[in-house]
Amino acid sequence: IHHVENMSLVIPIWSSDTRLDGKTAIVTGGNSGIGKETARDLAGRGARVILACRDTTKGEQVACDIMKEVKGAKVVTKQLDLADTKSICQFAENIYNTEKTLHYLINNAAVAMCPYARTVDGYEMQFGVNHLGHFFLTFLLLDLLKHSAPSRVINLASSAHVFGKIQFDDLKGEKKYHPVRAYAQSKLANILFTRELAKRTEVLGVMAYSVDPGLVNTDIFRHVWRPLVDMIKTFGFVVRTPAEGAYTTIYCTVTPENQLITGGYYSNCSRAESSRAGQDDGTALKLWAVSCHLLGIRWR
Repeated sequence: IHHVENMSLVIPIWSSDTRLDGKTAIVTGGNSGIGKETARDLAGRGARVILACRDTTKGEQVACDIMKEVKGAKVVTKQLDLADTKSICQFAENIYNTEKTLHYLINNAAVAMCPYARTVDGYEMQFGVNHLGHFFLTFLLLDLLKHSAPSRVINLASSAHVFGKIQFDDLKGEKKYHPVRAYAQSKLANILFTRELAKRTEVLGVMAYSVDPGLVNTDIFRHVWRPLVDMIKTFGFVVRTPAEGAYTTIYCTVTPENQLITGGYYSNCSRAESSRAGQDDGTALKLWAVSCHLLGIRWR
């Protein structure tokens, strides 16, 4: 059963002393939770880390905290609202104006199981932020990733994707909206995007991986009825700390390229199998085309 196999019953034991000196990484949603812990780890390895945050006040505080805790850390904060394509364009322009290289784009930020809402551009919030926002950001930054190759795009998915289905006839959630189903759809979209991206960018030296961080105790549950979380715990699923939730992201960042499979789905610091829907290349290609159409871009 896919959702049992993919959800974590144990926390992986994994470590690496790989250095990232001279490398640059962007972490979306780097001001809290898994993103913050990912940024802290990468900064500790010598990377220059850019926290891409909607709330720059929190981001600046996190950057200061990391630089106090980690000797020699290089961390900066830049404003990014993934619910607004104009903000994404401004962020990308800022990156091109200030950064010569980009080796790691970690698409970490997400909204989860929220009441119905729309992005600035009119998309259902979870699909709009979790998938379209990161799809557009990756498109805009691809030239810098190519220039900096070998480079990597890491998309945070979730084992919740097994409950997802891409509702091509209702991507705005106007006909029928359920917060959990919408979240699952967006996480499935992350996996399908990763598969199709990998096919197109491997020859360019840009690898792509999707990651399941496990069940992590972060603000992501703020919209969920608390007893539901407690019920999940009773099934024996381990609720991880944000630092533990960052393990697989970091694994896919620092593990040698020849030990990873581009386009692959990773969980517990190893290759995993997504649901059948997550391996459907036809749906991945259709999602790619629809996403380009919705964003008004041409991405071959």
